[in-house]
Amino acid sequence: MSAFDESTGLVAPIAKTHRRGRGFDGHWALVWQKFRRHKLGVAGGIVVILAYLVAAIPEFLAPVTLEAYNPAYTYAPPQPVHMGRDDGTGWTFGPHVNAYKSEIDYNSGRRTFVEDETQPIYLGFFVEGESYNLLGLIPTNRHLFGPVIEGQPFFLFGADRLGRDILSRTIYGTRISMTIGLIGVALSLVFGILIGGISGLFGGVTDNVIQRFIEFIQSVPAIPLWIGLAAAIPASVPPLQVYFLITIILSVLGWTSLARVVRGRFLAMRNEDFVKAARLDGCGPVRIIFRHMLPSFLSHIIATVSLAIPGMILAETALSYLGIGLRTPIVSWGVLLQEAQNVRTIASAPWLLLPGAAVVIAVLALNFLGDGLRDAADPYAD
Repeated sequence: MSAFDESTGLVAPIAKTHRRGRGFDGHWALVWQKFRRHKLGVAGGIVVILAYLVAAIPEFLAPVTLEAYNPAYTYAPPQPVHMGRDDGTGWTFGPHVNAYKSEIDYNSGRRTFVEDETQPIYLGFFVEGESYNLLGLIPTNRHLFGPVIEGQPFFLFGADRLGRDILSRTIYGTRISMTIGLIGVALSLVFGILIGGISGLFGGVTDNVIQRFIEFIQSVPAIPLWIGLAAAIPASVPPLQVYFLITIILSVLGWTSLARVVRGRFLAMRNEDFVKAARLDGCGPVRIIFRHMLPSFLSHIIATVSLAIPGMILAETALSYLGIGLRTPIVSWGVLLQEAQNVRTIASAPWLLLPGAAVVIAVLALNFLGDGLRDAADPYAD
C-alpha cells in the first residue's frame, strides 16, 4: 500500500500493521482476559482438560487392563510407594512398593496382607504390560507407569473383592462418567435452546403452553423420576444401549433450566431492530434463533453448560450407585461405588470409596470452571 505525500510530491509506502486474530480482538478477548484473572476458574479448567485427556487414553494411563484380576489379592490394601532402599550392597534410589504376604487371621477368619520388605517391586514409566489398542486403533503394550517386571502385583489404590486394581478401574471409569455428562449436556443444550427460543421468540399462547410444560417437569421430584425411567430399561438391553438410554434420560430432564434462561433473553431481544430486520427478510424461526439471536449471548450459554455438566455426572453416579443406572461390564465411577454399599465392607476396605474422590474432584473442577466462565461472560461488569 502507498499514499501520496503532498509536502514532497512523492508516493510513500505505508507500513503494514499486522493484527493477530482479528476475531479475537473484540468481545472474546475481553472474556479471555477476565477469565484469566479468575484463578480458581483457570485451575478448574486445567483439571477438566486433564480429566478429558484421561478419558481419551485410559488404556495407556492405567497400569493394567479392565480384564486383569488376581483372586489371591482380594481386598488388598493400597501399597505405599517408597523412594529408596538398602539392598545389602548399598542404597538404591527409585520408586518401588513392597510385595504383599497374605496371612489368615483365625480369630476373625479374614485374610490380612503384610508388606514383605525383602521383595521389592520396582516401578517405572513407559513400561511393558498387557496389550491393548490405543484409541482403539494402535496396538501396543506400553503403559505410562507400573511394575518394571510385567505381572508383578501392584495395587496403588488397593484391590476389590475380585482382586482387581481400583486405580486402573477408576481411570477407565473416567471415560464413561465424564462423557455421559458432556453428551447429556449437549442434548440438553439443543432442547433448551430450541424450546426456550421458540417460547421467547413467539410469546403469547405458545410461551404460556411451553412454560406450563416446563413447570410441570420441574415440579416432579427428580430422583424418583430418574429411578422410574431407569428402572424401565430391561435387564436384557446391551450395556452400550443402556449407556445411551441413561444419557437420553438425563438430557430429557436437564433442559428446563437452560430453556428458562434462553426464553428470558429472547423476550428481551425479540423487539430489537436486527430481529425485526431478519423477520422482514423472510428468515424462519429456527434461523432467527440460531443465526441472529443466539450468538449475542453465546458466552452466557457456555457458562450455563459448564455448570450443568456436574449435575449430569452426579445424576449418573447416583443412579449407578443405586444399581438402576449403568451396570457391569460398563465401568463408571458410580458402578465402582456399588462395591461400597455395604457398611461392613467399607469398614474393612475403605479404599473402595476412592472412586468417589474422582467424582468430587471432577465436580469441583467443573464448578470452578463454570464460575469463572460465568463471571467472564460479562466482561464489562465490575
